[in-house]
Amino acid sequence: MRSMWSGAISFGLVNIPIKLYSASGESSLDLDMLAKKNLAPIRYAKINTITGEEVDFKEIVKGYEIDKGKYVVLEDKDFEQANARKTKAIEIKEFVSEEEIDPLYYEKPYFLEPDKFAEKPYALLREALRESKKVGIGSFVLRNREHICALKAVGDVIILNQLRYYADLRDYRELKLPPADIIGKGEKSMALKLIDQLTEKFQPEQFKDTYIDELKNIIEAKAKGLKIEVTEKAPEPTQVRDLMETLKASLSASKERVPENREPEKKKVAEKKPAAKRKAKKE
Repeated sequence: MRSMWSGAISFGLVNIPIKLYSASGESSLDLDMLAKKNLAPIRYAKINTITGEEVDFKEIVKGYEIDKGKYVVLEDKDFEQANARKTKAIEIKEFVSEEEIDPLYYEKPYFLEPDKFAEKPYALLREALRESKKVGIGSFVLRNREHICALKAVGDVIILNQLRYYADLRDYRELKLPPADIIGKGEKSMALKLIDQLTEKFQPEQFKDTYIDELKNIIEAKAKGLKIEVTEKAPEPTQVRDLMETLKASLSASKERVPENREPEKKKVAEKKPAAKRKAKKE
């Protein structure tokens, strides 16, 4: 992993120099954009609107338009000078219980690694977070924007979860949602039984992205000129009149069902121990 930001955790009067690393990555199929007529690759160019010439990335600067066609150019040092402390510090402002944070607020996880000579204060904060069962809520600046974050101890590392702002979340009450009293007691009881029957311990390593593999199979088949056979159909909406019957059928089927994106658990076969030799009784 490569560090993408360095600064310090500000914990009271304690400053802990750290490096920030992205804790997640995405695996996707690398698809090229092509012209439909001749399948030529499409290239995105940055064009100077006055000269019509392509501009090299190194020659591009950032600017803010203060008047029509009039800009103020901002350099890297300008962003730091706006608030030197915020651009170089993750300032913990308060501590809260993790269950108080709605999952909607979580945006992206990062790993925090202690810099040289910061191992002890880093370990102190990590163990204090673990013992108190609290997360530290703070703020920091990344990519020219201030973010709020939650610091949590997980194993030997402190994880920084970048959070969304309250103002950035949309109000779900704008949606047309059904009231709770439109369902019957029997339907609810059956649904609860189905949930109970499908309840397992969460094992994230069991879930795999199988869609990419299926898409690769289609690519290989098309490359060989083979006909693509559709094996799966899009799910159809359940009709209201068939809801109870569908729930009953789901309960029967769920006993042997394994989610499509989950690998079946390998059964552990107990090793047979050699039978103990019986001692011959003396007559």
